[in-house]
Amino acid sequence: MSIKENYKAIQHQLTLDAQLVAVSKTHPVSAIQEVYDLGQRVFGENKVQELMEKAPLLPQDIQWHLIGHLQTNKVKYIASFIDTIQSVDSEKLLAEINKEAAKNNKSIKVLLQVKIAAEESKFGLEISEAKAIFQHYIDGSFPHVEITGLMGMATFTDNEPQIRKEFLTLKALFDELNQLKPLKTLSMGMSDDFPIAIECGANSVRVGSAIFGRRDYSQ
Repeated sequence: MSIKENYKAIQHQLTLDAQLVAVSKTHPVSAIQEVYDLGQRVFGENKVQELMEKAPLLPQDIQWHLIGHLQTNKVKYIASFIDTIQSVDSEKLLAEINKEAAKNNKSIKVLLQVKIAAEESKFGLEISEAKAIFQHYIDGSFPHVEITGLMGMATFTDNEPQIRKEFLTLKALFDELNQLKPLKTLSMGMSDDFPIAIECGANSVRVGSAIFGRRDYSQ
């Protein structure tokens, strides 16, 4: 199917309150513009360098989300224009984002990335770490960031009960932290598993290949 047909198909599967983050990593500016012209405004990129190259060539009202692993020394390159950093996986990184946000006289929205998958290769905070960081945030340690929610990736498997269990683990943490300070975003689910994620309470999904087609892994 075409990008337009893919995009429309995804839209039909979303609930009314679910935000779609169109994951455009490795895809050209022309493809992003095509999806933008269909009404999409939230796009996700994995790598800082790629994001920096694309952003100036596209409409300025795009809300860019950094969804890949972020090194502290690269925060400064995106702080001025990033909407949300979904991949905060350490307190050190959060402190750096807070510092760079202050330099730019703004507040940056972030999600705490929690490790819910069984795969060792996945990044993310342990649940206990996420709770501790969130408490420090409530106590005022990071005045230039806004923790708006949580992000997680399930194990890459066909085992649906396992995927569902991992998503529900993150939903339970989201509900617990939400009692301490209201949260807005639970980002779970990608092209292969976002319908399950929505069933488990996700209100933001990150969909790339199901919209744009297979990625170009040579980049």
